[in-house]
Amino acid sequence: MSTATRLFGPMRVPFLALTLSCVLLGVAAARHADAAFAWPLAAVALVAALAAHVSVNAFNEYLDFRSGLDATTRRTPFSGGSGVLPADPAAAPFALATALFALGVTVAAGLWLVSLRGAVLLPLGLLGVALVLGYTSWITRSPWLCLVAPGLGFGPLMVVGTAIAVGGQYDRAAGFAALVPFFLVNALLLLNQFPDVEPDRAIGRRHLAIVQGRAQAARVYAGLVAAAYVSIVAGVALRALPWTALAGLATAPLAWSAARAALAHPDDVDALLPAMGRNVVVNLATPALLAAGLFLGRA
Repeated sequence: MSTATRLFGPMRVPFLALTLSCVLLGVAAARHADAAFAWPLAAVALVAALAAHVSVNAFNEYLDFRSGLDATTRRTPFSGGSGVLPADPAAAPFALATALFALGVTVAAGLWLVSLRGAVLLPLGLLGVALVLGYTSWITRSPWLCLVAPGLGFGPLMVVGTAIAVGGQYDRAAGFAALVPFFLVNALLLLNQFPDVEPDRAIGRRHLAIVQGRAQAARVYAGLVAAAYVSIVAGVALRALPWTALAGLATAPLAWSAARAALAHPDDVDALLPAMGRNVVVNLATPALLAAGLFLGRA
């Protein structure tokens, strides 16, 4: 196996597009607030966020391989790992080194931003590091913590953290905007756990689809998706977001289609695959459209 595959496979590079969308939303929220905006700091915030996402992906790949989970899961485009380490066990040290190096980059970039913007960023950064280090080994053992941890990382931590980093202050627009990826990313990871219920249970994980079953988890999934769109409407109604933020509602029909499929076929992985694909599109497009609405609203 090539060195490039050993390096980039555990990073799950295609999945990093979600980070780009969430950081863009944080930048848009800061710009909408008319803050003391600093474009160079947006680049540093993006590096920190991408490195954190790479780190948690690589840790997940390494630990799932070491636990034996990768040998028992059915890989799909959205779940089950990259398949790099089962195919080339000698690549495991590359994955661990990638995880540790990326975490170091995140910490270094975060501390530099703290030195410029103040201690308000420190709690966000510390919680982010805890999520990276604890997700695979500990957080996946707690159903409700496992449910909200992904959205916490990509929503309040990434969006609000970026907004403060580039704008120097917190604004209500960032808070409401962060709710959208909070709910959507929680829904994304929840649905992606459906194919792995049995293998995950065998190694001691206890996420919601295991503890309450796929049918109940599908209802929670649908509720999370609905909450994301309610957050946009509420933000506009309370004048925390401009009316142009309603552009984020454009993905609602696609999200409803995915939710209907999950509710109708929670135990049929093959039937769920198209819904999982639509779910990814919703997660990428909705924050980007909301960001566009914030930029337009300020203009």
